[in-house]
Amino acid sequence: MKVTGRCHCGELVFDAVIDPEKTMICHCTDCQVLSATAFRTVVVSEVDGLTFSNGKPKEYVKIAQSGNPRAQGFCEHCGTGIYASAVGDGPKVYNLRIGAIDQRNELIPKRQIWSNSAQKWLADIARLPSFEKGPV
Repeated sequence: MKVTGRCHCGELVFDAVIDPEKTMICHCTDCQVLSATAFRTVVVSEVDGLTFSNGKPKEYVKIAQSGNPRAQGFCEHCGTGIYASAVGDGPKVYNLRIGAIDQRNELIPKRQIWSNSAQKWLADIARLPSFEKGPV
């Protein structure tokens, strides 16, 4: 599936080829901190399946909860996270951040990973009151 996306400020614009069956929720502690919330939803690209038509992401390398070094790609202007990938030269797959993808409503998670780090309150989220808009 071909998808398009951008960062919040529009400095980065990208196209990617992904497999929607590889859409997942990650509960690792790194994703919690990097997303500033309880989990992150990602989809895996095809090999070298990410191209930028505008801008170039900034990267830094973080040792992930798995112990592997992971390059974190983001917009240096607005901070929007775009991907994580292996470090070094050679072909790469990218864990693309669903929130930056235009077709995010079509990408339904098929699995959850690092569930041992999941926030326990997530099991009860469907029972919380729900409102169409935020407080007035």
